[in-house]
Amino acid sequence: MEEMKSWIDDMIDEYKSGRNELEKLKQSLDGKSPQIKEDRKLVNGMINDMTYSLDWLKKGRRPGNRRGLDRRAAYQRSAYMEMDILPSFDPVSTELTEETKKRLVDVLLEFSNRERECYLMHMAQGFSYQQIADLLSISRRTVQQYVERAKKKLKKSLSLTYK
Repeated sequence: MEEMKSWIDDMIDEYKSGRNELEKLKQSLDGKSPQIKEDRKLVNGMINDMTYSLDWLKKGRRPGNRRGLDRRAAYQRSAYMEMDILPSFDPVSTELTEETKKRLVDVLLEFSNRERECYLMHMAQGFSYQQIADLLSISRRTVQQYVERAKKKLKKSLSLTYK
């Protein structure tokens, strides 16, 4: 079954294509004349604005703006960064780089509290859906939905990062 694209996905695609066109325009602006320098500066500003808008559309909130929860969770973020809770993507290496850890923390912060809690209990600590359901006093199916939703967000975020 093919997943339906929402209007926001269509808008993100349009902004991406617009940003790509601006990148092409920027590449075509060669020369040292004052007018071309001014044009490049204007196009760079437009590219930055498009990138900012894309981040806003993807995250659903203003980029770089930390919500109260994010600020209060500073101690939790540092704890996540110190823990090697996720396996390395490289089968030879067993340690994550600091950049990868920071990226994973940012992805984890995009999850809701329940999604993050269920995902970490299941994936990092190895609890079954039923064990998590019993601990949190929710149904097994609800736990499964939280974990699946978190996996989708993680997959989408990682695919956007490496495109």
